[in-house]
Amino acid sequence: MENQIGKYHFKFKKIGGKEHIFDPVRKKYILFTPEEKVRQYFISYLTTQLDYPKGFIKVESGLQHNQLNKRSDILIYNKDFTPSMLVECKSEKVKLDKSTLEQISFYNQVYQVKILVITNGVKTYPMKLDTENKKYQPIQYIPPFKLL
Repeated sequence: MENQIGKYHFKFKKIGGKEHIFDPVRKKYILFTPEEKVRQYFISYLTTQLDYPKGFIKVESGLQHNQLNKRSDILIYNKDFTPSMLVECKSEKVKLDKSTLEQISFYNQVYQVKILVITNGVKTYPMKLDTENKKYQPIQYIPPFKLL
């Protein structure tokens, strides 16, 4: 079943009595949770509005840091296949705060990307590394793929 959330179309399917959404990056149906809704909406935004190729997007990428196994929500590679942007998705009801920044910063100790994004589907905060000050500064927009 296809459905439209906002301006994007999604495929849904019941599996084991639970709603699942098709993830075009992982190419499989994923349990439709509030966080997954935000993640899929953001992937659609990246691929349709900013021309990010699906092959340069990694979803729920496993990482190990300080003997902890974690998974980042969305990792974007540039045209040279260098990690360039990390996105942390939260459900619409979750407030984006210091703990969200700490979480994405923890993941970024592994990836060391130049652009960080936190979103809950209602609010989105992109940040870019100021190489001179070695700090992330807010930016006005997420760059299209060709500018990564």
